[in-house]
Amino acid sequence: VQLVESGGDSVQAGGSLRLSCKVSEYFFSRSTLGWFRQRPGKEREGVAIIGGYERTKYANSVYGRFTLSKDMAKSTLDLQMNNLKPEDNALYDCGARSGLYSPSLLPAEYSYRGKGTPVTVSS
Repeated sequence: VQLVESGGDSVQAGGSLRLSCKVSEYFFSRSTLGWFRQRPGKEREGVAIIGGYERTKYANSVYGRFTLSKDMAKSTLDLQMNNLKPEDNALYDCGARSGLYSPSLLPAEYSYRGKGTPVTVSS
């Protein structure tokens, strides 16, 4: 599975960004997909996942601010991030797991990951 992220940037607190992950077309509809992040000094954590039957799961810290969507025509997994906070400052990466499962935020369950795109939020 090839995963290539884009869209990271520097923004002010309260601003918005849209991240995009290009997924290998064959695996796009056959994999559980999600966004993860690693904040400075913290472990990598799941942010938003979409699994079988298009079920989604969000981390509590981003619920209501971040929205996950799939663009079937482009084979991309997009993450719309609104009302960004300084604590959202992180390297964001896309992860995938072959097969369609209930969405899980546990990074260890995802065998594939991209190189990431940085998001910087200043106060």
